[in-house]
Amino acid sequence: MIEAILPYPNIDPVLIHIYGPISIRWYALSYIAGLLLGWAYVLRLLRTQKLWAGVPFMGKAPMTADDVGDLFVWITLGVIIGGRLGYVLLYGMLYCGFAGHGAPACGGLPEAYLINPVKIIAAWEGGMSFHGGLIGVIIAIVTFCYNRNLRLLSVADLIAAATPIGLFFGRIANFINGELWGKITDVPWAMVFPNAFPPGVPRHPSQLYEAGLEGIMLFAILALMIRAGVTDFRASGFAAGLAAHGIGTARAFQVDAVAGVFSGIAMSLNALVTSLLVPLAVTLLVR
Repeated sequence: MIEAILPYPNIDPVLIHIYGPISIRWYALSYIAGLLLGWAYVLRLLRTQKLWAGVPFMGKAPMTADDVGDLFVWITLGVIIGGRLGYVLLYGMLYCGFAGHGAPACGGLPEAYLINPVKIIAAWEGGMSFHGGLIGVIIAIVTFCYNRNLRLLSVADLIAAATPIGLFFGRIANFINGELWGKITDVPWAMVFPNAFPPGVPRHPSQLYEAGLEGIMLFAILALMIRAGVTDFRASGFAAGLAAHGIGTARAFQVDAVAGVFSGIAMSLNALVTSLLVPLAVTLLVR
């Protein structure tokens, strides 16, 4: 018999119940923390004068502090709208409507969207797609830079340097919600997730793997390379290329660990993200 060595903490997703359906959830706080800390980190990079010395910046950063504040409003909308729509379309409708139709974890989707349309926007119940959020953020950055006449790749470098912060907190939110668990395993650090199906068997805590790889490790690599001058913002797109390569490589590594009720589509999407991000990274790095 396979036994889980590490107990799943089973944290209540709701931090504070306010009134009726109104509550403060760890899920929302994780996203807020990621966005606010990412914002603060980008501002810190802007204030580091040596990063903007020489051509093409000549001592002037590619955007102002006000630009950063406005951009993060756009990014927040991109994360929320893109992430939620991606989940609804890819998982709630595509997966639950076909391959996973009737599975307990689908909770009656996609029919439930017709019965109660509020579920389409109910991100507070969990359910955000990385792939949709990524597309939403890219659209937000491109549109913002076009409207403000800013250097797209230079702005992308700044946001890429802070992206692992948001990825880390997003995966911690997944862990607290007990979603996106991994495959059944007998490793010593396996956990039994209460919402997993089939229930009662230990699995890889894949959310923590992702938080460590895409979050802590990627942030540390980018920060150290920026500090050491290896990642030069004067080579526009270089930091964005490194981040894209790191995320793509991490996701390629994670495919074997990630399972859950959406395992087939999740693995296919991870493969797609890898196949798109790695060539993009190479293009940015060698240009």
